[in-house]
Amino acid sequence: MRFEDLDVWKRSSRLCVDVYKELANCKDYGFKDQITRCSLSVPSNIAEGFERSTNKDSNKFFYYAKGSCGELRTQIYIGIEIGYIKKEIGLIWKTETEQLSKMLFALIKSRSS
Repeated sequence: MRFEDLDVWKRSSRLCVDVYKELANCKDYGFKDQITRCSLSVPSNIAEGFERSTNKDSNKFFYYAKGSCGELRTQIYIGIEIGYIKKEIGLIWKTETEQLSKMLFALIKSRSS
């Protein structure tokens, strides 16, 4: 199996692409940089964790990815409130980050036993 085969990696990569595309014309470069970096961190840490040699080391990176999901969700809430993200898009993204966090928790749990 490869990290590219994991649904959590596929979905987080797709979300990252959506965030980049949706905010391509955002002029607030600080906000844009922060939200795109945390969205990119999720699939990147999943990939890095998957490539590690021990479950303990892998889980450390899966926890980083889970933390980045929380950071991304926070950025989404703020983006909606300040009008940078359309509410209907933001709510879809928020739900997706919640699902990704659950999937990551399950992955961590499966690697811990």
